[in-house]
Amino acid sequence: MQTPRYYFAHDYDPFHGYFLSQPHQKKAFKKGDFLWKPNQPHGKIYYILSGMAMHYVNHENGHRKIISFHGSGTVFPGYHRLDFKIELSLIVEALTDMEVLEFTKDGFQNMFETNVDLSEKVVDWYAMYVNRFLFESAHQEYNTSLMKICNLLYLLTENRLSCSSSAIDMTQDEIADILGLSRVHVARGLSELREKNIILTQRKQIQVTDLPALETYCSEETRS
Repeated sequence: MQTPRYYFAHDYDPFHGYFLSQPHQKKAFKKGDFLWKPNQPHGKIYYILSGMAMHYVNHENGHRKIISFHGSGTVFPGYHRLDFKIELSLIVEALTDMEVLEFTKDGFQNMFETNVDLSEKVVDWYAMYVNRFLFESAHQEYNTSLMKICNLLYLLTENRLSCSSSAIDMTQDEIADILGLSRVHVARGLSELREKNIILTQRKQIQVTDLPALETYCSEETRS
C-alpha cells in the first residue's frame, strides 16, 4: 500500500530518454530563482534533471504554506488541461541550483495523447499527489502536534528528502509551514523526541536515529 509523500522524485525516470527525444528547451535555475511566481499561470511543464524545488503558497494573511518538494526525475506541474484560479497564488522556488527540460503545455499534451505508458504514469502520479492532500485534510488535521511532527519525519525519512544522506535537511520554520503549527509547538515536539533519543538535530538538519521508536508515535495511516 502507498503511503503519503511530501517529496516527489524519480517517478518519471523511465521516460528520461523519451523526454530528451521530444521538442524541449533545457533551462537552468539558480538557488532562490522562481520557476513560477504569484499571478503567473502554469504555462510550462518541467522535467527536473537535477536539483530540488519547493512548492508553496503565501496566504493573504501572511502565513506561508509549504505543499511539497520536487527533485530529479519528476515532472512538475503535472499535466492537466484545466486552469484553476488557486494556481495563480502558488509559488515554486529552487532550493538548489537546478537543470530542467521545459515543455510547452501543447507539447506535453501531444506526448500524453500519443504515449500510453506516459499517460498512465501521469494519472498514477496525480493519484499520489491527491493522496497527499487527502492525508492532510482528512487525517493529519485531527492529530496532535506531536503526532503531526512524527508523521512528517517518518514519511520524509522513508521517502529520503535528502539524497546525500539519511538526514532531513529542514528547518523548524519549514516544518511549521508544512504542518500549520507554531514554531513553539515544533520546537517542543522536537525537544521531546530528542529527549527520547529518537532524533538528533543540528542547524537546519534532523537525523532520525530510531525509526521503529518514531513509528510508535505515528498514526496508523502513516505506517508502511
